[in-house]
Formats: sequence, structure tokens, C-alpha cells
Amino acid sequence: MSPASDFRSLSASPRSRRSGVRSRLLAVPIALFALIAVLAVWRVGSPPVLELRTNVPGIGSRTEITAVAEEAGRGLGTVVLELVQAERRWELARTEHEPRPFWAFWGERTARVELPAVVEGRTVEGLAEGEALLRLVASRAPTWLRPPAPEVLERTLPVRWRPPSVNASSQPNYVGQGGSGLVVYTVGEAAVRHGVEVGDRLFEGSPVPGRAGEFFALYAAPYDLETGDSIRLFAEDALRNASRAPFLTLYQTRELVRSTIALDDAFLQKVVPAIAAETAGLRVGDDLLAGYLEINGPLRRANAEELRRLAAESRETFLWSGVFLQQPNAQVMDRFAARRQYTYRGEVVDQQDHLGLDLASTRQAEVLAANSGVVVMARYFGIYGRTVVVDHGHGLMSLYAHLSSIAVEPGAEVATGQTLGRTGATGLAGGDHLHFTVLLGGEPVTPLEWFDAQWIRNRIEAPLGGAGAAGAAAAL
Repeated sequence: MSPASDFRSLSASPRSRRSGVRSRLLAVPIALFALIAVLAVWRVGSPPVLELRTNVPGIGSRTEITAVAEEAGRGLGTVVLELVQAERRWELARTEHEPRPFWAFWGERTARVELPAVVEGRTVEGLAEGEALLRLVASRAPTWLRPPAPEVLERTLPVRWRPPSVNASSQPNYVGQGGSGLVVYTVGEAAVRHGVEVGDRLFEGSPVPGRAGEFFALYAAPYDLETGDSIRLFAEDALRNASRAPFLTLYQTRELVRSTIALDDAFLQKVVPAIAAETAGLRVGDDLLAGYLEINGPLRRANAEELRRLAAESRETFLWSGVFLQQPNAQVMDRFAARRQYTYRGEVVDQQDHLGLDLASTRQAEVLAANSGVVVMARYFGIYGRTVVVDHGHGLMSLYAHLSSIAVEPGAEVATGQTLGRTGATGLAGGDHLHFTVLLGGEPVTPLEWFDAQWIRNRIEAPLGGAGAAGAAAAL
């Protein structure tokens, strides 16, 4: 290459470089403008994720609704929950939010909202039974030039607030405080739960064998229920519309028997360590009286709750028949529903209610099954010591406590009069005897009714169709 050409090459190079720099500098605002233009047109919010939840599958007397909207990008704008039927619209809830601007990739925004609402169908003016649309609308974040359509989620729900009917078909209906009862009834087709309501408990019903369209419920009147006002037939549909109907002809009250038990150190030393050793999670220290009070109070209540849970698994069939067997040659030492006052060194230290019969004969006497059924418990059981529980079906159970030995296993089918074990003094027992309890739905009831053949004929068999009827024969 000549010197002249070298000179031209060197002299052109700075100008080229400056031109390239100017081109690159000019490209920056152009690119930025193009980016802003793209964002201004296209960077709308992503479609929100919507969810509708209801506590019941429709609009009933009270429907609790939870609406959820989520958008994790630019965030949510307006979210509206509404109910629509024909040409009418009811706004149930609304919330307003400011999404991030289209050019912002950080900063505050609302990514999730949860809207609760309650619809009490009967009180919504203009709402009619039939169907309605539950609608959740969530607006998406817009741009200057592009407002996108909102995201919409809809659910069609039945509207019904008239509860199913429920009517007693057996008359008359008697029950006594601390006793058992049975009622036959009919319910409307929409009912999904029904039976006898006693306070806050429901004794659920079952079909009457051989009689289509009729149901029966075995129920307990708690020993401390002073009036029968809270004992009612109950029916509820899938939307939790519920109806209640009184049905009792007579409620018989009874006074609690009262007794006093004097505790001494020898008894405390006998029962407290023994129960603690057999009961998982029970910790007692050197203070035997404190340990006894823990057993006689909290552990007693825990045992009662476990019996209610056990009753929930009772077989939905009659496993028993006829009158319940009394233990032979046994003397009643303490009656059902006795309110016991406990004293220690002359001072009252506790009060509890004894909910069974204490029966004594000879030491380690045979304990016989009061009726046929299936063994659902055969083990050491808290205050009751060694215990057997027999399920007779439809929530009816019998309990045999304080045994010295157990002769059956859980799951065994037993016949009336079959040996279950032998009497003893385990648990909270001062001496050898049998504590016998009848339970309905886990609620202790007086056993004396179940020992009475006439009571069973009149109160159990007759409402089910009579001893000679096909339905009662199949049931009992």
C-alpha cells in the first residue's frame, strides 16, 4: 500500500467512528419509544384466576359465599361478586384496586382478594325459588390504548329456602327424663339429614324395615334435661334449610338420686396409680387427691366423649331382640343418675353424676351379655377399668365395667347371656361389682326400661308395627 492511501485511510477513520456513535445514540430513543409503544398497546394484565366457594350447593335460607381472585403480575383492579336471576342483579360485594402502570415491573399492587358474602335467600327482595347465577367479575389491568375484557366466572345454583316437611306418624309418643324413646315419622323428598333433635344433638333416623317412606329414630332424653321442649323432629335438605316439629305427647321428669362418698387415703392409693399406669397421657404426681380429681373429672369427661365417638360407628341394623337380661342374683348398690358428692377428711372436694347401675353378687361373678350384638370395646378404659362395650345397632350399646377379666375380643358376635368376663374392682371401684350402663348415641339412659318387656312392646315394637307385624319381626 502507498503512503497516500495510508493517509486517506487514517484521515477517514475518525469521521466514521463519530457517525457510528451518532447512529447508536439515535437508536436508543427509537428503541425506547418502540418499547413504550409495545407496552402501551400489549402489556395488559394477565387473566385473573377466579374461584367461587359456597358452604352449600345452592342458595338456601343461609348461603355463605367466598369469592377469590388472583393476579400475580400487574395486580387486580375492580372485583365484583353478584347474583343474577332473569333481568335482576344483586351486587353482593365489590372491591376496587389500582394495578401497576403498564411501564412498571415493580411496586405495590394487589395480587389476591377474597370477598366473603352471605345470602339469606328468603330475605333477598325479588329473588324467587328456581335457579340463579352466581357471578364473579375481575377486571384486568389496562394500557393506554387497550382496555381488555374482564375475567368472568359463573355458577348456576338452585334457589330454595322452603325446608323439607317432617311429621310424626307414631302416636302417642312418651319419654322420661334419662330415658329412651322411639318415634316413627315421614320426611319430604329433599331431606338429606333427619331424625330427632335433642338440644344440640341429632339422633339420626333410619328406614322402617318393610315400610317404604317411613323412618324411625331411637333417641335419648338426657338425665339432666328438665323439660322436653328441645326434643323435636328434625329434617334438613342439602342447602341446610331445616324444619323442626314437636312430637312428644308427654315428657316425664325425674329427680336425681343424691349420695355421698367419703374418700380415704387407702382408696386413693389403690385407684390413682393403677388407673394412671393403664392410661396413656395421664400424669399424676405424689398428690393422690389431685390425681384422683384429675381422673374423676377430665378423664371421666374424656371417656364420655370416646363413648359418643364409638356410638357414631354403631351398625345401622337391629342386632338385638326382646327384653334385656338382668345380671342374675345381683343386688343394686347404686342407681342410675345418682348425683354423688365426694368428701375427703370431712370436706367436699368434688361432685359427679353416676350414670349406670352398680350391681353386686359374689366376687368375680360371671358377667353376661344383656342382649345380642357385636363387641366394640374390650380393654382397660379409664375410670371404668377393664370394660366391655357391646353394640346392639342403631346407636344402642351396653357397657360392662370394673371387670377383673375379659373373655371376649373386639369384633366378636355375642348372644344374650354369653359370658363377657367377670366382675372386679378395676378403675374407680371401691369393691367387687359390675357397673352396667345402657347408652343411646353415647348418651347414658336408664337400663330399667330395657329390662321391662312391656315397655319394649309398647315403646319400641308397637311404633314399628307390632310384635306380629312383618316390619317389626324383621326389625327385632
